[in-house]
This record gives sequence, structure tokens and C-alpha cells, in this order.
Amino acid sequence: MAFFQGLLSYGADGYFEKLRDVRVSSHLVIGRGGAVYQSVAFDKRAWHAGESEFQGRARCNDFSIGIELIGDEEGPFTAEQYRSLSSICDRLCVTYEIPSEHIVGHRDISPGRKVDPGADFDYLRIRPSPK
Repeated sequence: MAFFQGLLSYGADGYFEKLRDVRVSSHLVIGRGGAVYQSVAFDKRAWHAGESEFQGRARCNDFSIGIELIGDEEGPFTAEQYRSLSSICDRLCVTYEIPSEHIVGHRDISPGRKVDPGADFDYLRIRPSPK
């Protein structure tokens, strides 16, 4: 969590020093057991997408909500993570009037640079049904 909040103690581990200049944050992080942690308020900008574009609009960090799933960047993800993410996506789509097809992964907005959540990610499990 500290990494996604910009609070990582770089001196705690030699590996962390490599991350010193990396700017990463997300609005939410979902653990392997489905626990949800909020790192950035939804009305604030997070640094989750990097160089990105969605439907012709660049700089996705400026207008999107970033959700990270703990685990390998190409999955597999747990049933608990899918359940939590599904509930979150449903609420966000209703609250912010987001079309369900706008729920995409890093691989969709930064192709060639990012691969998560992986080609096998099951979007049908998390996208709300059109109403």
C-alpha cells in the first residue's frame, strides 16, 4: 500500500531504491482476499495510467479512476478480487454515470507499454449489465 500512496520507505529494502523515481498511485487497491484499500480520493488525480489514451483522449490520469489488483500483472486474479471489483465497478458506473464498456485495463489504454490485467481477464465478471 505504501508504494501506491507515495509513502514507500526506500531504505527498508535495497530493491525499493530502484523505485525511488517511480510515481505510481491508484485510487483503489484490491488485495488477494478481496479487501479494498483507498489510496487517493476519487475527486483527486492518481498516477496509475502513465502515458495513455482512451477513445482519442490522452492523459487518462486526468479523467479516470485507477484500480489496482494485487498479484501478477497478467493474473490470474482471485474470485474474491473479482467480487470486490464487480461491486466497485457497479457503484462507480451508477455514481459517475460511466458506461460499462468504459471499464478497461492498462493494456487497453497503453498498448505495448502495459499488459495488465492480462489477455485472459474476464471483463464480463466485473462490468455491470446495461440498464
